[in-house]
Amino acid sequence: MAGGCCGDSCAAPALGVQRRMLGVVLAVNVTMFLIEAGAGWGAQSVALQADALDFFGDSLNYATALYVLSKPLSWRAGAALIKGLAMLAFGLFVLGSSVHNAVLGANPEAPVMGVIGLLALCANLGCALLLFRFRGGDANLRAVWLCSRNDAIGNLAVLAAAGGVAVTGAHWPDLFVGLVIASLAAWAGQSVLRQAWGELAGRGVAAAE
Repeated sequence: MAGGCCGDSCAAPALGVQRRMLGVVLAVNVTMFLIEAGAGWGAQSVALQADALDFFGDSLNYATALYVLSKPLSWRAGAALIKGLAMLAFGLFVLGSSVHNAVLGANPEAPVMGVIGLLALCANLGCALLLFRFRGGDANLRAVWLCSRNDAIGNLAVLAAAGGVAVTGAHWPDLFVGLVIASLAAWAGQSVLRQAWGELAGRGVAAAE
C-alpha cells in the first residue's frame, strides 16, 4: 500500500517537473534561434547562422520530446522525419550561405558576433545548469542535458571565430566555424531521416504481417 501510494504520488510530480523543464529550455532555444538568425543575417556571419541552426534543431528536439512523450512509435518516427528534413534543409542553407559569402568576400561584424555569441553561451550554460540534476536520469533526459552542454562548447567556437575575425580582419575564421557547425547539423539531419524512415518502414512491415 505505502509503496504503491508513494510510487503514484512521486511519479506525477517528477513528470510535471520534467515537462516544465523541457518547456523552459524549449522557450530559451526558440528565442535564441530568432535572435541569432536575425543577427547572423544582419552581420553576414556564417558562424552565427550555423549556431542559430543548432538552436533551431534543439528547439525541434525539445518540442518533439514534449509532443510525442506518450505517443506511439509511428508518431515519434513521423515527427523525427519532419525534424530531420528541417535540420537537413537548414544545414544546406547555411552551407550555401558560406559559399556565397566566400565568393563575395563579405566580412562579418566581429563585435556583433562576440555579443550574440556570448549571449548564446549564457543561454546554453543556463539550460545546462537547469538540466544538470537530470544528467543521471533516463536516456532522453541525459541526451537533453548533453545537448545543452555540447552547445555551450559550440558557442565558445563562435566566440573564437569572432576573435579571429577581429584580429585578422578576414572572414575565413567565421567561414571555418560556420562550415563545421553546419556540416555537423546536415549530417545529423540525414542521420535522423534514415533512422526515422527505417522505423516507419519497419512498422509498416510489422503491420502487414
